[in-house]
Amino acid sequence: MEEKSTIIELINVTKSFGSTDAVSDFSLKIKKGEFVTLLGPSGCGKSTTLRMIAGFDAPTSGQILLGGEDITKLPPYKRPINTVFQRYALFPHLDVYDNIAFGLKFKKVPDVKVKRNGEKKEIMRHLTRKEIDDKVTRTLRMVDLEELEDRDISTLSGGQQQRVAIARAIVNEPEILLLDEPLGALDLKMRKDMQIELKEMHKKIGITFIYVTHDQEEALTMSDTIVVMNNGAIQQVGNPIDIYNEPNNAFVANFIGESNIYNATMVSKLHVRFLNHVFECVDDFPINEKVDVVIRPEDVVLKRASKQDEEDYKNKKKDAPLIGYVQSRLFKGIHYQYVIKVGKNELVVQDTKEFPTDSYVKIDIEPELIHIMKKDLTSNLFYDAWIDKQNRLVISDIVFDCDVTQLLPDSKLDDEGYLIDTKTNKKYDLKDADVIAEIGLNAIEMSDSHEDCDVTGEIISLIYKGDHYQALIRTEEEEEFIVDTEYDWNEGDIVGLKIPSNKIKLTLKGDISAYEV
Repeated sequence: MEEKSTIIELINVTKSFGSTDAVSDFSLKIKKGEFVTLLGPSGCGKSTTLRMIAGFDAPTSGQILLGGEDITKLPPYKRPINTVFQRYALFPHLDVYDNIAFGLKFKKVPDVKVKRNGEKKEIMRHLTRKEIDDKVTRTLRMVDLEELEDRDISTLSGGQQQRVAIARAIVNEPEILLLDEPLGALDLKMRKDMQIELKEMHKKIGITFIYVTHDQEEALTMSDTIVVMNNGAIQQVGNPIDIYNEPNNAFVANFIGESNIYNATMVSKLHVRFLNHVFECVDDFPINEKVDVVIRPEDVVLKRASKQDEEDYKNKKKDAPLIGYVQSRLFKGIHYQYVIKVGKNELVVQDTKEFPTDSYVKIDIEPELIHIMKKDLTSNLFYDAWIDKQNRLVISDIVFDCDVTQLLPDSKLDDEGYLIDTKTNKKYDLKDADVIAEIGLNAIEMSDSHEDCDVTGEIISLIYKGDHYQALIRTEEEEEFIVDTEYDWNEGDIVGLKIPSNKIKLTLKGDISAYEV
């Protein structure tokens, strides 16, 4: 089978706004006819990347090639690229047919005019009425709108309006169609229906689709290739199955599908410790190395725990099974979703078997289903953090003061604790908002005083790094913090940790609009 050629390529593209890089050193090849999705949280740079491909924004540095030719400085109207935005910008005074035909009435195409003396001259002419009608009719058929061509835009459903917007974009026969969160304005059922329709439309039209979304389900459902982005950089590129089953790092694992992510330690060869339990694994890392462990909810096996199992676990008997407490159960149609409390940690599990709440279960995870990844030791990352009703950060029941205004640019807190967008005056209630918290290794103050600290913990390991020590502190809540310190402590010391609020970086999971009031 012949490999498809590259239609567009971004080479070391960077886009800066002042001192901030919205997109940083971005390189990507997209093949002709692919459905590629740029996926990531709000503010990760995906829409900026799309705007640079369209020509609406110019890169600060780097190149954009189309069919091997540099189009970095080519204006949008000269690029064979069209865009569909979240707000469709349809003309309310025109019917479906005229909305689609609008751009064609101004389009010019090359032609040859023969003079009286037989001399041929190349000219640019407008399309004839028949040519416009043929193109519009063919496009209406592609998007299944033949019966609605005379309808007013105001009488159409949201899904029908979206198809009109797509038809208007593809009637000009672009080589690439850009779609910037086009399903965001639709309700849940219509979004799911349109995911299938968009995929079918892509197959029928055959051109390259580049789609932007923060919705992981949209990306997994429709894409040939997913590009996961965070902080302006590519985290992973691959097909949906590979990205779901083999995430490159904890961020990808957390963003694609539901995941249980834990700080863990390799305690011996092919053995990893997390949830205060040692598991066999298949990934080989150096002994005592700190790693990230990812467990998918569907990969956990639950069994009823006997009284003897509970006793063995509580007494820390050798080879005792891991026991958890069923805190909650939700019926999801084809399975139950459980939240299992293991010590101070929570484990989300999807299982077809029914277990009563307030009961104990045995927990088993096959070694090959424990995904272990190298930990980024430039900071402490907590993927299951959330914001409480007082706008404080909560990590494993540990509460920290933080600055939630960083979750929305140009925002402030009002007297009632709502987050206010100063540009639009929209109001947001961040209670129970899920966030990713990042704390630098040197941002944590460690002392032997347990007063006026955020949390206390035991030094589990202490490694000399040449000009400083790196300590691993485990709290009573079974949470682990890595701290860089100039002082020589002892393993086993109980220390207090203090984290200034301005040293905690927060990233919102999902879109801020979910919290609008």
